[in-house]
Amino acid sequence: MSITKHEGKTLTKQALVIDECYFINCVLRDCDLFYSGGDSAWMNTQFENCRWHFRGPALKTIQIAQQLGMLKQPQTPIPFPASTSKMN
Repeated sequence: MSITKHEGKTLTKQALVIDECYFINCVLRDCDLFYSGGDSAWMNTQFENCRWHFRGPALKTIQIAQQLGMLKQPQTPIPFPASTSKMN
């Protein structure tokens, strides 16, 4: 499998599979980043408002680390109670 090299790029609002990717001097802005456990690297790369999605072996590693207490469990947002009073 070949490695994809991104150098000196600004990537905005993209869905990127980062397995087998190498980022040098890049900015990833408002991107969805998908990681399954393959090789990847970044040097001097900024991640701005990106969302990480872990799949396959990477997801299983995250889950076992959470079960062992090595990582915090994701927090479920507390639902905002519906108001029973009427506004005038």
